[in-house]
Amino acid sequence: MGQPEFTVASFNQFLSEKKLMGSKCAKCGATYLPPRALCKKCHSQEMEWVEMVEKGKLAAFTCIAVGSTMMCQEGFDRKNLYCSGIVELDSGQKIASQILGVNANQPDAVKVGTPLEIEFVERGEGDAKKTYLGFKAVGAS
Repeated sequence: MGQPEFTVASFNQFLSEKKLMGSKCAKCGATYLPPRALCKKCHSQEMEWVEMVEKGKLAAFTCIAVGSTMMCQEGFDRKNLYCSGIVELDSGQKIASQILGVNANQPDAVKVGTPLEIEFVERGEGDAKKTYLGFKAVGAS
């Protein structure tokens, strides 16, 4: 049957299986997250899916008061902010994610370099249920 195509749908399917998957070039070994079908280093199309490490650190962040409709439905608003950031995985790749286990209402307390570990977040119910990528501060409850 072969491997799934390198699409957002495939990436999201892996998230629903609680797997953070990227792509790796079979020719030069470069890895990408989010995954891509073409190696930007050597231009090869010989890509394969690879499971990524699930730990990293906070590289950049913002605390959001006026979010998307979905985040508002989750209870986030001007009085209950949420944190979104760039996570640099221990293997070097970077990806945007919601940052959990930090107090977004006190952005001065959120620190670049904070150790993070993956936490898959499920939102919605029934057929509308979807798994999203999140990273949680190590040691946060």
